[in-house]
Amino acid sequence: MTTPPRVRRNNAHSGPVVLDDLSKQIIEQLQADGRKPYAAIGKAVGLSEAAVRQRVQRLQDAGVMQIVAVTDPLTLGFPRQAMIGVNCEGDLESVADELSAIEEIDYVVLTAGSFDVIVEVVCEGDGHLLEILSKIRAIPAVRATESFVYLKLRKQTYSWGTR
Repeated sequence: MTTPPRVRRNNAHSGPVVLDDLSKQIIEQLQADGRKPYAAIGKAVGLSEAAVRQRVQRLQDAGVMQIVAVTDPLTLGFPRQAMIGVNCEGDLESVADELSAIEEIDYVVLTAGSFDVIVEVVCEGDGHLLEILSKIRAIPAVRATESFVYLKLRKQTYSWGTR
């Protein structure tokens, strides 16, 4: 008999998911190596391979995690990355939807503070960045943008939520 994952929501509507220590350990194992076999994870956390498989599936079904390949833009010919702050008027949700439809934009978040929306882009170079800025500025509700060009990435992790 496998041990069910201890994944539960604090709030039936939209509260955070509460994880037990075993689920957190499984997530940490996958954050270190997303291709690690379930048998090896089971050995590390004290569960059977089947129990790990079941927990991982339930964590994915609950929307707690995804297992994806993370690429390095530089090695794929995308040397320019930038964060772009966007000031707009009107319905922010519809602006965020229009920004999300732009292929080069890989991150869209509505914010409080100096910008209404912040987006992240990965580009082939400065000319490509200029093209993307033109697409963003062509959205009627966009009033202004400010670009923050990445010069060097020092840290990028995906290890939150388990401590």
